[in-house]
Amino acid sequence: MAERSFAREVEDLKLGAGQEFRGEGILAITKALLECGVSYVAGYQGAPISHLMDVLSDAQDILSDLGVHFETSASEATAAATLAASVMYPIRGAVTFKAPVGINVASDALANLTSGGVTGGALIIIGEDYGEGSSIMQERSHAFAMKSQLWLVDPRPDVASIVKAVHDSFELSEASNTPVMLEVRIRACHVHGRFATRDNVRPSFPLSRALEQPQRDTNRIVLPPASYLHEKEKVEKRWPAAVDFIHARGMNETFNGDLDDIGIIMQGGMYNGVVTALREAGLADIWGETRVPLYVMNVTYPIVDREVIEFCRGKKAVLMVEEGQPEFIEQALHKILRNADIPAKLHGKDLFPMAGEYTAQVMSQAIGAFIRRWRPDALPDSARAPNIDRVEVDDKIRALADVVPPRPPGFCTGCPERPIFSAMKLVEKELGPHHVAADIGCHLFSILPPFNIGATTMGYGLGPASASAFNVSAAKRSISMMGDGGFWHNGLTSGVGNAVFNQHDGVIVVVDNYYSAATGGQDIPSSRADNRSRSTKHPIVEAVKGVGAKWVRQIDRTYDVTRMRDTLREALTTEEKGPKIIVASSECMLNKQRRVKPLVAAATKRGERIVRERFGVDEDVCSGDHACIRLSGCPSLSVKPTSDPLKDNPVAAVDNSCVGCGHCGEVADAAVLCPSFYRADIVSNPTTFEARFDRLWRRMIGALQRWRAGRRVLFEQEAA
Repeated sequence: MAERSFAREVEDLKLGAGQEFRGEGILAITKALLECGVSYVAGYQGAPISHLMDVLSDAQDILSDLGVHFETSASEATAAATLAASVMYPIRGAVTFKAPVGINVASDALANLTSGGVTGGALIIIGEDYGEGSSIMQERSHAFAMKSQLWLVDPRPDVASIVKAVHDSFELSEASNTPVMLEVRIRACHVHGRFATRDNVRPSFPLSRALEQPQRDTNRIVLPPASYLHEKEKVEKRWPAAVDFIHARGMNETFNGDLDDIGIIMQGGMYNGVVTALREAGLADIWGETRVPLYVMNVTYPIVDREVIEFCRGKKAVLMVEEGQPEFIEQALHKILRNADIPAKLHGKDLFPMAGEYTAQVMSQAIGAFIRRWRPDALPDSARAPNIDRVEVDDKIRALADVVPPRPPGFCTGCPERPIFSAMKLVEKELGPHHVAADIGCHLFSILPPFNIGATTMGYGLGPASASAFNVSAAKRSISMMGDGGFWHNGLTSGVGNAVFNQHDGVIVVVDNYYSAATGGQDIPSSRADNRSRSTKHPIVEAVKGVGAKWVRQIDRTYDVTRMRDTLREALTTEEKGPKIIVASSECMLNKQRRVKPLVAAATKRGERIVRERFGVDEDVCSGDHACIRLSGCPSLSVKPTSDPLKDNPVAAVDNSCVGCGHCGEVADAAVLCPSFYRADIVSNPTTFEARFDRLWRRMIGALQRWRAGRRVLFEQEAA
């Protein structure tokens, strides 16, 4: 079950030659793959490219009709390794995953692939997750492209340009016998637009033919002596072939302007931001017509020297717009211009920040400074001075930060992972703090308030591996976390298998929420749903025991905080040696709501009796201690004023976002907090008896409330 369904949108993948496609960049990429005659597509989900996997999954019938093989890979390394099908055979293949972490995982396969080269077109579509909206370490994919001599395409964030880049990239790969990385930034993934479609093409060389007519060429295998010749082939043949193709095909673009003594060079992905900044300065219109000449590097590696020299010839100054650090392209441009004796002054990181996302504000300030320095006469009078209004806005934003409390990310309402950490806090109160090795996934939110649990995170599925250094005798054991997605990605071997092999006497908690929830809710081997094209329902417990773990506990309802607490305590105090594995299972509440709500709505519409659970707080009983909030942090738990003159603090309250998971009451019970929580059943389409009983009950409550109000008024009069 993915985050969203593209079942309706994938019908556009059937559009033929001359028709118009309208939609999102992700869907346009899929259409382009089919137009290119791709034979196989594989990948691993991860923002901002997760939806590409979801589109492909929803389009499996269309892919099958065309003879295209698609599979969700176990990891990015698995996906990248499938491109080996294009090494010996003229087969076009594509893989997709999140960057740069996905490239890090897939680096071994990609390095081997690019060393020997490919025969068929090999395309790696990477979701470049860089900037303020990212959830990972801030790195660029450019360095890996340079290291391994992978050609890096960074198209303008325009649907037609992205589609053209897919077509060109396959041909570039074949012309240079080198894999190509297509870098799709966050905004490019979700940009909407239109383009004229072509007919879908069946693969010219089916995968079945490769199996039936196997071929081999030892010169493409990374094995001495061939491996020593690969580097020479890259420099002398593949690189020049790529440069010639890029130039001949016009993959990079030049936009002329009348201010021809200056110019701006940019990564393709920066184009929209640059034009917007020029428009704010009065130097471009809404259609992209610009007065400042632009050179758009839709291919950022390799650089086509002759195009750079031609663009910069006769200019006083040029600005390089390169997001991220180090400034690889800017350094290369300095060398190209100096070697060609081009005197143009090159600006870049001296006007732009060295690191960080180039937002509209950053772009406007840097480009404005460049124009004011070299062509202030081209600017309207109001734009020639430094942007004072922008500084005032910055000051107002900083002032807001002083009074508005920060809102750290946290678990969703009803998340089944929250009670795990509530239990850990209760155990911590008894046994003291432990070293907790965190992991990538939703459970990483535990490092923030109110739990404040977790000391390190080393990568997806690497929580237990990162605790392996603590395999020493001590008064306390380490605790390490891992999600079910990370478990199947690599954690079974790097975490559990490694702990068994090295007899690590620590505790490993595997959070099993039935999906790869953090990446959009895709199915994984341990998912409990039926999947028509994947094999599911493979228990994590069986896999753990299969690699030799002995102390294994399965908890099928994480909301049972008492049991979670007791199991954790047992794992931390038992005399038994070796790794202690706790598999804590409950369905991701977000996915459960997506799954259940349509079913409930349909049943309600049919007139069936439906009962929904909700929880609340009796403010007369609530003491205002708020320990329930400190131990759960549920977004549906809040506070409200109380009319009770004997209470100094506001009382706890449950808002309408409650999904009835029961965690708040379970925490109260496990921690022996208070009995103020109650459960209410909301009944749709009640029976006749229930409806009559409800009316009677409401009358009784109303009468008692009126009597109580009257007594209060009488008491106040007597007191006066």
